[in-house]
Amino acid sequence: MEIASFITRNRNKSQQLADYGATRAQLSRRLLTVRRKLGRTSPKGKQYAPAAKITAEDIANNHEFVQFLLLLAERAWAQAMHMKSAHSSDTATQGITGPTRRHIISRLYKASMYAKQLLNLLEERSTAGANEVDILEARAYCGSLEGAVQFEKQSWKSCLECYSQSRVIYDVLAVSIKHEYHRELLSSTVDPSIRYAAYQSHIPRSIAESVIARRHFPRSDANLIFAIEQLHPGALSEHDAASKSGSVVATNDIPKTISWRSRTVGLEDASIAQALASVATAEDQLSQFLQLPTNTATTAKEKAAAYDGILIASQDAVDAARRAIEDLVEEGVGQGDKRMQALQITRTAVNYSLVGWRVGRNRVLCGEQDGAVSASGTLKKKDQKKDSKKSVSKEEGQGKELAYLKERVVLYDAILQSIDSVMELPGVAGDQEFVVELESKRAYFQALKCLSIARSHVIVSKPKNALALISRSLNLSTRSLVQSSLSKPSSQGSPPNLDVSHEQAKTLNELLHSLELQYRALVNLSDLSASVKSMSSPRAPLVELLTEYPSRGVELNNLVNYPPKLKPVPVKPLFLDVAWNYIEYPGRVKTLTEDKASRAKEPATEKGEDRKERRKGWFGFGR
Repeated sequence: MEIASFITRNRNKSQQLADYGATRAQLSRRLLTVRRKLGRTSPKGKQYAPAAKITAEDIANNHEFVQFLLLLAERAWAQAMHMKSAHSSDTATQGITGPTRRHIISRLYKASMYAKQLLNLLEERSTAGANEVDILEARAYCGSLEGAVQFEKQSWKSCLECYSQSRVIYDVLAVSIKHEYHRELLSSTVDPSIRYAAYQSHIPRSIAESVIARRHFPRSDANLIFAIEQLHPGALSEHDAASKSGSVVATNDIPKTISWRSRTVGLEDASIAQALASVATAEDQLSQFLQLPTNTATTAKEKAAAYDGILIASQDAVDAARRAIEDLVEEGVGQGDKRMQALQITRTAVNYSLVGWRVGRNRVLCGEQDGAVSASGTLKKKDQKKDSKKSVSKEEGQGKELAYLKERVVLYDAILQSIDSVMELPGVAGDQEFVVELESKRAYFQALKCLSIARSHVIVSKPKNALALISRSLNLSTRSLVQSSLSKPSSQGSPPNLDVSHEQAKTLNELLHSLELQYRALVNLSDLSASVKSMSSPRAPLVELLTEYPSRGVELNNLVNYPPKLKPVPVKPLFLDVAWNYIEYPGRVKTLTEDKASRAKEPATEKGEDRKERRKGWFGFGR
């Protein structure tokens, strides 16, 4: 029946409109359309007739009755949110009070009643034809609306119980079904409400939302607990949920501090600490995957796909740090406060970690030794015979090699952009030593980019361009090598990231030095062969080379060809076209020009005679 997806789509549309009043009007129009389809419109002349009740048989026959009840609940919810947003800018009074607050609570209560009616109908499984997931989604939706009612009543204990029920159900469904709309409902509505209710209940911020939800989950409903345990065993226990689900980390593994350069700060926000613990777990899994033997290792693309887990976990840590800073700003905490400074350091550290993993993923895609090895290779192709299982090695074409090099250049550009984004993080520009280290890493990857472009010039037979690019790459690599010798050595067992070791910079520098010697020799050989060919080929006489400088000296024995040979001389065709009528060619009659001249004279004489005859009267005026 897709209850959660329907709610997610509807609320995403309301966010796009940015106006709950327009959302309510849109839902009213959709309700009218659904009423007409289901035959639930009011008859003419009976405006106040009681509406027919919806039964479980109606839902079994047509699932649009589920959408009908959801639209009623969402319309009431949108009306409450519209009133709340309209009065949220009133700072003169202490919050929303009086009739407005009672009206908001009334609309939310009406929405929860529609959701409860839907839940009661779906619980008749044999009649309504609902499965366990549909019932759990309806229960979670009902719990979120009941929690919104208690939230407006400022009954924080009941609010935590209702939202905890919704949070646990959505978390279990997200792990078992793996749909994104459950995560969206958690992040948009449930988690912020749990965090605020926990703050009002004086629960420490170091406790994560998942832990708060499990502690305040209502244990009175045995059927609900049984349904949750069937989908995800151990979801209601902290340690089992931490070990069996990928979204929760064990409490003992959550870090308490974070270090950035020479500073170490504590982690007061539980969401940041939990996200960092997830990053550490994902890093261990990535290290184990990349350390597999070479015979079982996968391709570069599959290795890069293994970075998805750590990238997602790092992005969650960045989002958690950003939300924590926004919460402190809303509370009016200044930049000089210790908590704000600690969060700024945490934000810089987690953003740098995220950029490092992105760069590491691109380095894996570049190939061995960050793409320093040649891109050329062989393409294995199976034999055309049916019974033969042997593979025939075939050299790759020039187009494919150029395509590989072009992909590498794109990856290097992405790496350079990621390094430039680090300079925009708070506190980075003031650390001169760190800026020099970043420039060294940038020079390393820029040298690799120049090397790839040089190899493309080699493929198209332009050794001089390749030598210039390799020389530029060698200069950049030398700069990176000098700085890498002064920096701290990186850990050997960690997956590739933004860190560049001294051994990697040295290997690249030695490779570029040998390539420069190789292509310098090739360029010299090509110049010598060109000069030998020019000397062996016969040259034109000096009189025909007056526009060229004689680099090899003047050959006095080859001044001019004598006796001169008959050669065609180019002339101006426009001159001949103009003079065509005035040149006597053999076999051409000259009557054309004479006829034209005689024809031009005859009308002139006739006109003169006519004028003389027509003149009458004084001054030539006729009468």
